[in-house]
Amino acid sequence: MAQRPDQRTGGPAGLLGTGCEPGGAAGARAAVVDGPYGPYGPPGPYDDPAAGTGPAAGPHLAGRTAEDVLAGYLHQQSADFLRSLRLHRESGPDAEGAGAAARRLRRAARRISATLHTFRPLTEEAWADQLLAELGWLSGTLAREQACAARRDRLMAALTRLTGRTDRPDRPERSTDRASRTGRGGRTDRGAEPAAGRSMGARTAGAPRKTEASGTDSGPGSAGPDTDTGSLEGRDTAVPDADAVLAAGAARAGALLDRQLTLARTRAHSAALQALGSSRFHAVADSVAVLASEVPLTRAAADVPAAEALPPLAEQAARRLAEAVGALPLVRAGQPYNAEALADGARQDAPWHQVRVLLRLSRYAQEVLVPEYADPRLTEAALLLEGHRDAAEAAAAAAAAARTPRIAPATAYALGVLHADQRHHVEAARYAFGRVWLSREKTLKGVER
Repeated sequence: MAQRPDQRTGGPAGLLGTGCEPGGAAGARAAVVDGPYGPYGPPGPYDDPAAGTGPAAGPHLAGRTAEDVLAGYLHQQSADFLRSLRLHRESGPDAEGAGAAARRLRRAARRISATLHTFRPLTEEAWADQLLAELGWLSGTLAREQACAARRDRLMAALTRLTGRTDRPDRPERSTDRASRTGRGGRTDRGAEPAAGRSMGARTAGAPRKTEASGTDSGPGSAGPDTDTGSLEGRDTAVPDADAVLAAGAARAGALLDRQLTLARTRAHSAALQALGSSRFHAVADSVAVLASEVPLTRAAADVPAAEALPPLAEQAARRLAEAVGALPLVRAGQPYNAEALADGARQDAPWHQVRVLLRLSRYAQEVLVPEYADPRLTEAALLLEGHRDAAEAAAAAAAAARTPRIAPATAYALGVLHADQRHHVEAARYAFGRVWLSREKTLKGVER
């Protein structure tokens, strides 16, 4: 698969760490690793070069026990959870306010879950495991609706970008031609000869067909969007180019995706409302309310200094992340667009998604140890992997829509182009992540020397 001519070498616009430099020529890649420390400067004051990945103990841990640090962090996140829950209930019919409150609710739930997972040996494990499972269920249920909405917006914007429909001057002409074909207008422009040609069309009488956009039956005498009942007389027999076919199928592909994703979003919204009113959710809210005042920790957490107990556990999370990144095919992802990776790239998504989860655990462990410092490389890498997941899920949605029975060839072609475009974004995100991660390793190794 060749690189699309409309994509520049550095990757799609908007991806961090890729793309052309402002004002640069097409094909010029953004510099990611420059100078002795790269574009981020020297490592932070709490990076531990000996460990290679995780933060060292900072002044935030000095003179405090592990119980003091963990309890303080979990108290803060539990208070944010309960505050977001109250805002969600008070939002009422305000969909925007409810969505913002749900995002804050999920943000707090993720941090509570990550802290209980990383520092599990210092908590009552049975209690922590149960709360972990319930918070995971809640966060996943609330995330589905927002994911469907974001996926729909992403795919609609991609279709508009790929077809350039906003710049096409022939939209009124196409609507006029459609009106003339359906017999609702333009009767004086069509003579008796084309009408006779339709009556003697090559297509014989048969079973009616359904269109994927309108769902109406198209009999042998009608001219729906997906039927071709006219004769070749008076028509241009030239094969249309790829742009014309893409433009013809983009509208139907957009209507199909809009219907499927809107239905999925409606179902996710109903599931979220049902979950928020269930006894299971109230039990989770009660557990978090208890967590806001009392954290079930082991007796050892109250006695051991935080600088001795917490950094080794955070280092374990960072080591698991480094091992997972080491297993990724970063060499194959060394170019933003490559046909070899696109051929079987979907089968490689799971390891990248696992790295995204482990990266989140490492970042949240760093928040516990050094809340005043955030590694910009980890933050950028997390954003890139979020974009990687969004593009992979959007590509899967386009592929699922293309498997819809009885769709027109032009619609299937548009969905195939859309799928390939999103897989290109997946590969660009992998390329950018590899550059960011390698720059981080280069910086840490430079400090060690």
